Amino acid sequence: MRLAPDHRSRTARWGERLAELWLRAKGYRIVARNWRCALGELDLVCADGQVLVFVEVKTRRSMEAGRPEEAVTGAKQRRLVRLAQAYLGERKVLPPCRFDIVAVDWSRWLPRLRHLKAAFRAWPSA
Repeated sequence: MRLAPDHRSRTARWGERLAELWLRAKGYRIVARNWRCALGELDLVCADGQVLVFVEVKTRRSMEAGRPEEAVTGAKQRRLVRLAQAYLGERKVLPPCRFDIVAVDWSRWLPRLRHLKAAFRAWPSA
């Protein structure tokens, strides 16, 4: 079942908000949400202690297309690394960083969240 674009964006925003609340409950501090530049958008930028965490949130209402985290392909990872570099470049700082994924499975009555810490790495050639 394909969802209309506006329904998909509502689902994505709902998943991002849920992920934000969940990360806050885990002790993360939200630094930025939906940060945009010419390259695209970062869903959430958080602080986990001294580590700056770039969080990609993927929400699925069904598992027909696979698990949410499977949508973060190699190409998507490279794009997120470039976005993180742009974000850091604006701030002229280089704290320890990592890339996490929060997968929101909303295929049942209650959503289930999975937090994949350090889901992928930013290689120098990325």
